[in-house]
Amino acid sequence: MITILTGDNSFEVERALEALVTAFDGAAEKIDGSSLELKQLPDLLMGGTLFATKRLVIIRNLAENKTLWADFSDWLGRVNDDVQLVLVEAKLDKRTKTYKDLKKAADLQEYMAWSDRDTAKAEQWVNAEAQAQGLALDRKSTQLLVARVGVSQWTLYHALQKLSVLEEVSPQVIEDVIELSPTENVFNLFEAALRGNSVKVQQMVTTLALHEDPYRLFGLLSGQAFQLAALSVAGDDATVAKDVGAHPFALSKLAPYAKKYGHSGIKKVIAAFAEADSGMKNSVGEPWLLIERALLKVAQLS
Repeated sequence: MITILTGDNSFEVERALEALVTAFDGAAEKIDGSSLELKQLPDLLMGGTLFATKRLVIIRNLAENKTLWADFSDWLGRVNDDVQLVLVEAKLDKRTKTYKDLKKAADLQEYMAWSDRDTAKAEQWVNAEAQAQGLALDRKSTQLLVARVGVSQWTLYHALQKLSVLEEVSPQVIEDVIELSPTENVFNLFEAALRGNSVKVQQMVTTLALHEDPYRLFGLLSGQAFQLAALSVAGDDATVAKDVGAHPFALSKLAPYAKKYGHSGIKKVIAAFAEADSGMKNSVGEPWLLIERALLKVAQLS
């Protein structure tokens, strides 16, 4: 039997692999496929050993071995029935003959990383994972945790592990214990500007400049401005969430500012970001200064 575990969601890939290893009665053989040689394949694929008749052979990153990957199709029919072969690949070129042959002959399991559109799925997963760790979370705490951490399962898993050792978990505890994701930091920065708090804007920009990439941060800020503009036009959080793939919880925090600024005010917000975007693309100023200037212009509108 051949199983392929692939995709950029490394958490789900490792979970699936762990399940296979746990279900197997014996010790798994783990091989680095990137350095595997053709002469090693017969021993790996074509039968038992002196110590075991049934074998679980796990080969990682075989697709990185271009020469061997190109010839691997010829070996698919030679995998012994007593060998359970698992290929673990972060990414597969679907144009290759080997991929096409494997898709026909193997159990292909693809796990894709979640995006902001999968926030509801992340919240459901957090609830299930929290229960498995003996942790009770109410809906508000679940929403806050996902909003604060993001949808990366690895990050959510480690956050839940941190919370599971505490006697009680509440939204306030989550805010005290769990670090903000870059996205949440960006929202706090944008919110400070929308509130007209110029001092806080300057302080946060100074702090974020120590460890954040200005272009990445500006992209996230621009996304917040776009969501604000969408809210001012649509006026309905659920509609905007569906259309732009944003989390309703995050949009609910922007909604009051959409009403406060109105169409004319938000046009000025967008204009400030457009000016900064042009300046960054044309290198007319230091990126952090352009970001700070745009946010201070927004703050002055309040």
